[in-house]
Parts: sequence; C-alpha cells; structure tokens
Amino acid sequence: MASPSEVVPTRTAGIGSVLTWTVAVLACLWLALCTAVGPLYWKDSSIARFSWLNGFYGVVSFAIYLGIVMLLVRHGRGAGRSRRRRHDTDAAPSGVRRLAVRIATRTAGWRRVLSRAVIHGSDAGWKIMLVLLIGWMWIPLTLVSAFGADVFSQFKEFSWAWNQWTGVQQPYIGFFSFVPMDIYPTAHYLWPAHATYLTDQHNIVLTVLYGATGTVSRFLTGGNDWGLAALSLAQLVFAAFCCASTANRFLNSPWLGRRHAWGAETRHPGRPERGPATSPVDFSRPERGMSFRPTTAIRVWTRTIPRTPSPDFAGSGMRVLLLVFFLTCPLVVFSTISLTKSPVFAFAFVWWFGIGYEMRRTAFSPHDEHATRDAASRGGHPRSMRRSSLVGLAVSGVVMLISAKYAWYIILITAVTVVLSDRRRWRAILVSMVLPALLVHGGIALLISQGLIINGDPIESRGVQLQQIARIAQRNPDAIPQKARTEMAPIFNLDQMAEAYTPYDADPVKSSGIQSKKVSYRWRSVTRDDLSRFNDAWLRIVLSDPVTAIDAFLAKSFGYFNVCDHPYVAMDYYVDNDYVRNSTDWIGHWNSAGRSSIVGFARQWSDIPVLGWVTHGNLYVTLTLLVGAAEVVLRRWRSLAWHIPLLALMGVMIMAPANDFERHMLPVVFVALFLALQFHRESRGSGTAAIERRHAKER
Repeated sequence: MASPSEVVPTRTAGIGSVLTWTVAVLACLWLALCTAVGPLYWKDSSIARFSWLNGFYGVVSFAIYLGIVMLLVRHGRGAGRSRRRRHDTDAAPSGVRRLAVRIATRTAGWRRVLSRAVIHGSDAGWKIMLVLLIGWMWIPLTLVSAFGADVFSQFKEFSWAWNQWTGVQQPYIGFFSFVPMDIYPTAHYLWPAHATYLTDQHNIVLTVLYGATGTVSRFLTGGNDWGLAALSLAQLVFAAFCCASTANRFLNSPWLGRRHAWGAETRHPGRPERGPATSPVDFSRPERGMSFRPTTAIRVWTRTIPRTPSPDFAGSGMRVLLLVFFLTCPLVVFSTISLTKSPVFAFAFVWWFGIGYEMRRTAFSPHDEHATRDAASRGGHPRSMRRSSLVGLAVSGVVMLISAKYAWYIILITAVTVVLSDRRRWRAILVSMVLPALLVHGGIALLISQGLIINGDPIESRGVQLQQIARIAQRNPDAIPQKARTEMAPIFNLDQMAEAYTPYDADPVKSSGIQSKKVSYRWRSVTRDDLSRFNDAWLRIVLSDPVTAIDAFLAKSFGYFNVCDHPYVAMDYYVDNDYVRNSTDWIGHWNSAGRSSIVGFARQWSDIPVLGWVTHGNLYVTLTLLVGAAEVVLRRWRSLAWHIPLLALMGVMIMAPANDFERHMLPVVFVALFLALQFHRESRGSGTAAIERRHAKER
C-alpha cells in the first residue's frame, strides 16, 4: 500500500497534467474555430449560419492540431527514441536500405566537404551577417525602397514642426484647418493649447528620425526619394545584424567560447550550462589527465558518430534551412526595406529574443567542474552573461520601444515572468530591461505632459469594440438601445459608422485617412468626459445583439489563426502601390517592370494551395501557438518565460485594426524557426535523460 507521502505527489501531478492538457486543448479549439468559420466570413456571412460542413472543418482541424501537439509532446519526452535506435540496429537491411547505404557511402566525401563549408561559413555572427547582406543586396538594387502612407504622414508632421521652429505661421485648431493630426485622426481634446505638430501616433522617435531624413533629402536633392532609399538601406543593414546576432546564438552558442563550442560536448545535452564533458586521454595511463570530447560538428567530419547532434552547435542542415528562410521568404525579404514601424520592431524583437535564449541557456552553472548533476541543479549560481549581451538586451529593448507602443507591455510582462522563473537574475533584468523601458516610456510621457508632443488617440486601441458597434449599427440598428445611442452621439455618428463598416478593417470606422473621409468619429468635438462613457455604451450595444458582436470579433480576428486565409494586406503591398508609383520622383520608375514581376511572383507563390502557406504569416502564428501548447504540457516554465511575449503579440494581432494584416505577425514569423530549434534541443535533452534513467534501472 502506498504511503501518504507517495500519494500526494501523484495526485498533484495528475491535477497538473489535467490543467496543462486543458490549456493545450483550448488552444487547439481556438485554432479549429478560426478554421471552421473562415468560409462563413469569406462570404460575409454570420456564425448563425454555422452548418454541418463548418462543423466538419472544425472537427478535422481540431484533430490535426491536437495530433500535432501530441506528437510534439511525445517528441519532447523522448518517447520511442531508444526503440527506434534498437530497431535500426537490429533489423535486417532491406533492398531500399542497402540502396540508401550505397548512395550515402558514395556521396559521403562531398557531403562531408559541403557540410564543413556550410559550418565554417556560419560559425560566427559576422559571417552570417555577411551572407545575409550579400543575399539581400539585390533588394535595394532592384526595389530601392518600400513604404505606404505612414512615412509620408511622418514627413508632414516633421515638416510642419520644422516650419513652426523656423517661424512660419501655420493653422492649428479650426473648423477649416486640416493638419497632419487630422489625418489619423487624433482627437482635438488631446492637443495642447499652444500649437504642437509632432505626435506619438507612429512613435515620436521614428517620426523625428524619418522626418529629419526626409527634410535633409529635400534640402540636398529637392525630393524625398534619396532619403527613402537611405532609410531602407539602413533598415536592411539593421535587419541583417539582428538576424545574424540571433542566428549566431542559436547555431553556435558563442557564450561557451570557441574551445567549448568546437572542441567539447556538454555533460548533458539538455543542460549545456553544466560544462563540457571530459574523458581520460589514455585509460591505461591516468597520469596523462583528461581531455575534452569532440563536438558533433567535428564528429560529422570524422564520421565517428554521424547521428548524434549537438545541443550547442547546430549541424549544416539547420544552418541551411535558416539561411534559406531568411534569404527567400517574401515576408522577410520585403520587410527589410519596408518603412513602417512593424518591421523595425520585428527585427529588434529577433535580436532581443536571441539574447533571451542566451539568458535561458546560461541560467545555471556548477560551482566547480566536478560537481554532480544534482548538486549543480540545486546549488548552481547564475553564470555571468557577457557584457555585450546585456548591452544588446537594453539596446534592442529601446529600439522595440521607439518603434511600437505595445513593446512597453511586452517588456514588462517578460521581465516579470523571467524574474519569477530565475530570481537570481533580477539585477540583470532590472538593468537591461526594466530601467531602459522606464526611461524611454517615462521620457515620452514627460514630453506629452509638457505639451511638446501630442499623445496618440486611445480610440486606436479599440478596434474590436468599434467593429462590433459598427456591425450592429449596419446589420441590426433597431437593436441598439436609446441610452447607448445617447452616450455614443458625442463620440461617433452611428449612421456613418454603419456606412463605413467593413468586416476586415476598422480604420474606415474611426475616420482614418485623407480629408475626404467619412466623419464617423467626431474627433474635432469629442471630449475626455464623452469618451469615458464609451465602454458603457459599447456594452449595452453588444448585449443587445451578441451574435452580431461575435461575428464582428471573429471576422476581424480569425485570419491570424487560419492557415487557409489569404492576407488582407501582405508585405508586398508596400513594394508596389500608388504611393511608390505616384508619390516619388524616381523610385517608382526605377526598374518598374522588375518591381511588378517580383511582386507578381510573390503573389503567385502565395496563391498556391499548401505550398503558398510558407509565405503567409498565419502559418507561423499557428505553429508557434501549437509549440507553446506543447511546452505547457511539458511544463517547460523557464522556456515559456521567454516565450510569453509571443502570446502577447498574438493578443496585439487580435486588437489590431485589421484582420490578417501581415506586418503585425512579423515578430512571430521571424523567430518561429528559432523557437522550433529550441524546442527540439530541449526535447533531445529530455529524451537523453529518459534513456539514461532507463539504462540505470536496467543495470
């Protein structure tokens, strides 16, 4: 009979398993729901018309997603790995296997040379960056730059501010005036009493940087084009640095040093921080001491243990896969020169994510080389991170903060989760994450409070609510209570909202755009007190027709989690649009036919069933969510502490103004392969530990 001390842990483990699998099932249900309702909203229908066919789509997709999670969990636990190895060793070679062995033997020489060349060409960050720069050089040479309306709004903001600083008289608040802040629009109650033309709509730092570059370009060349080209080229170099820095961390583990990375394997594949493994130089001559064991990379070249991968040093296959992805995926290629805030944030996030991986892998180290595994895990102390990594963590966080407002929340959430998972790193987190975030966010808040810049309109973050109100006003206006109409009247014109409503984009509802737009948002006359009653009015309207409200929410969000949905706005939009063609002096005419061909090829690739999914951001969002669900089941809390930002970014997608807008998915897309590599490495460590425990029991 089991003792009480044995029963309690068993019950706790059982409850924990139920809870973690519940989270995984809920994630799969959400993905299945988004897949099932896709055909309805493609036809602008309603969930009220959910049919047996939609149910079939949901059941099949749920089975697929749950099956993927179960396979990931099985892989994460190392189940069946030793069985496969025994089967491969004991089974008699078949004809196909003999043919495979013959081909492998005859091609071993050139494969070994090619593998060695790939590894040597990517064993340092500067080499990877050089490969990316050479591979991306065709982009600025053929496309020069890519942009939309936002960069011209930032140019206008800075120009109006520059005119004010130089004494030029300009209109400000007035019924007949129309200044850059009216384009977004920003409610007039947010404007200071004295004339101020700079806003935090696109983040003030980027606005000043872009605007100043455009001003210098106009002064020197008479147009914006050279400024746009310079900004795009600088962004491409920054993108290459960020991607190379993170790739170097995941592929080469530079914090271990070249001697460890190239010349030794770790004691335990899942815990590289426990130091390198050693073995006697000569078992018969112990006085000769110990030597480091060779790494997998060297083993591959010497063909000693070709099937054993290294947890710290990636093989040539993973290196090629990563480089091919970054060099060919349209999402990455077009983002390198697209002048919007999202790519800047995304590439900075890649850099930040890589440093987080380094912090995760260096969480503990033994007190001495001969410490046992258990002693190392119980009594280990944090290994000091490289100073360059701590500086990089701070700088990448600052770039994220100056490019996207929601970076403030992502950094703070991550700081809390990381400190909870590794409390001994609180000083590094405080200095490299929290303090820079407070300085940047506090500095911008101070400028706003002093009336030097105009704060962004809070209505920008209410996309879901606006879509729900507008859809009900369009599809079922009689359901709206009179009290809600009264509370909404000073804020929005419900009739104009109904007319401007589109299921996939909230910008028309909030009157974003040029002067001839529909005035549904009363930004000129609304007050802070009026806006305080917005939530109450929204709740009354939603409760009056909950089905239509659910339709509005799903129609604006499902595309981010439906791999079959085509993007509403793909990244190729910024490469070839009216702003590029008609609002530039020479960029729109530079290689015009080639620009059209490149964009056309990307769109044709995107339209290919299944094969085109690799060019869609929602594929990577879906896979990331599934990997996260598997990590929850496997209870990898330390890794999840650094992966929580990915879940927060999915929340940003849902709150974004438009459905399946690819630029909002870029951070998740760029780190998806790194996430998969980390999951595989940690899974291999778990599998090795399980095999060792099994062998110990057998002995």
